[in-house]
Amino acid sequence: MLRSTRRSALPGFGLTMGMTLFWLGLVVLVPLSALLLRAAGMGWEAFAAVGLSPRALAAYRLSFGAALAAAAVNAVFGLLIAWVLVRYDFPGKTLIDAAVDLPFALPTAVAGIALVSLYSDNGWIGSLLAPLGIKVAYTPLGVTIALVFIGLPFIVRSVQPVLADLGRDVEEAAATLGATRAQTFARVILPAVAPALMTGFALAFARGVGEYGSIIFIAGNMPFKSEIAPLLIITQLEQFDYDGATAIACVMLVLSFAMLLFVNLLQAWRAKRGAR
Repeated sequence: MLRSTRRSALPGFGLTMGMTLFWLGLVVLVPLSALLLRAAGMGWEAFAAVGLSPRALAAYRLSFGAALAAAAVNAVFGLLIAWVLVRYDFPGKTLIDAAVDLPFALPTAVAGIALVSLYSDNGWIGSLLAPLGIKVAYTPLGVTIALVFIGLPFIVRSVQPVLADLGRDVEEAAATLGATRAQTFARVILPAVAPALMTGFALAFARGVGEYGSIIFIAGNMPFKSEIAPLLIITQLEQFDYDGATAIACVMLVLSFAMLLFVNLLQAWRAKRGAR
């Protein structure tokens, strides 16, 4: 008896898997391994003197804290924007949909200059906030706003296709069963979009941690106050302290990997729980 075989558009598993591992190793694993090996050769005392110095710890707190806060803000408003774009038709919808991708295409330095022009004390928005005692430019708040700007598309584009596939019939079915709008959102819509929302959150967080161009103009770059970790790495490189830059980069790598691993594990746990 002849067995029918399905032909694949690409070569077999062995070849494609080999190419995948080769390219992943060449682009990602080899550079990161070189970074870790150089950091390992420094010795613990030299590594801790720079990578765990008070100035570096303050920069880590700002970079990771602002990225986390910005991703949380985008998770709320990104979901709202995706909902409006999917569920409603209105004049200018195509223009707004295209504007969501603007942070992707806009050079980060241009974004930083634009944000400073808006939020400085004599800017359009900053001049309105200054009399209220709210200072945005050259503060951690300004860093967070810049990260909200560059992270929004990740949430919207992750959630938008899922909402498009989630028809109105599920909402109508929940309504016929007596569910309120809040119950429909919490028990029907949110569980369906939660994996995509968490994926967008992780992408926005990862982008925020490593962001540089849109932040340096609005941050003020004051040590212990508004200095981000990527800028501290650049500062070490400008001083030809390659070991110091390596130590800071290595700490950022470990912290970023740990937080992204936690988000992915949480997402896998949520998907397994939803499948039961």
